Amino acid sequence: MTEKYAVVVIGGGAAGLSAALVLGRARHRTLVVDAGEPRNAPAAHMQGYLTRDGMPPAEFLALGREEIARYGVELQRDRVVEVTRGEDLTGVRGEDFTVVLAGGRTVRARRLVVATGLKDELPAVAGVAERFGRDVLHCPFCHGWEVRDQPFGVLASSPASVHQALMVSQWSKDVRFFLHTVAEEELSDGDLRRLATAGVEVVPGEVAGLVVEDDRLTGVRLADGAEHARSVLFLAPRAVPQTGLLEGLGAELHETPFGAYPVVDATGLTTVPGVWAAGNAIGFAEQVVHAASGGYRAASAIVGDLLMSDLDAAAQV
Repeated sequence: MTEKYAVVVIGGGAAGLSAALVLGRARHRTLVVDAGEPRNAPAAHMQGYLTRDGMPPAEFLALGREEIARYGVELQRDRVVEVTRGEDLTGVRGEDFTVVLAGGRTVRARRLVVATGLKDELPAVAGVAERFGRDVLHCPFCHGWEVRDQPFGVLASSPASVHQALMVSQWSKDVRFFLHTVAEEELSDGDLRRLATAGVEVVPGEVAGLVVEDDRLTGVRLADGAEHARSVLFLAPRAVPQTGLLEGLGAELHETPFGAYPVVDATGLTTVPGVWAAGNAIGFAEQVVHAASGGYRAASAIVGDLLMSDLDAAAQV
């Protein structure tokens, strides 16, 4: 017979583990299915999480897995390939979900937490992918302090790049904004005025690649051969939300400048009854601390939802 859980959490990052911790402590049988592909895996450390500032992401997740195990939460290294809504014996859609794993296991769950995150699609510039998370960065709040006062470059890679160039100028007064494939005429007068006021130098011309010496970034090379000495390069990856499972269940999505994400309420409940989402599954800007908070909110809402469902069912007997 197919195993049944109160909740299956899809994704074992900060959001998923936080949800699992709350559910385990509430004595609900919970399974976490984790494919082992955290978004922040390239980073050597994470910042801005009170009491965990500077901790390596892998260590953070290892501690989280230890904590959920104390409360009987199961963790399986696998990938969810399909989720369907169950039907009761009369053929009417029921509240259970059937969850199929890539390894062949199938389980049932009364509620779901989708914490599948997103993927960062990097610009096709030579050297960027290899150095992403080291000296090619995307978030000044995550890494700005560690690289403060160094020569920064910012690669124009998305509509948010001007904003990014302005933001990073708070961590360094030596910032060059490489337009790459963007024509200078595409920048508004307001953009140019703000960049000039912030002291950001605008550099036209396509970027051909990075200059790396002794395993560290030393410059940015343009297509015309010109090199600009830089030790840090910021860019804005294209966010690719992992919404396939939610879409398969019929969840409503809304478009943002960073992709389409599920419509959720304040607890993370999607438009599909019984399905919550948390972390980068609901937005591009969810940092680790936000993801953990979102997982907690979703789990606490599920605990109450299951209780009320059970009480209502018992009252009808």
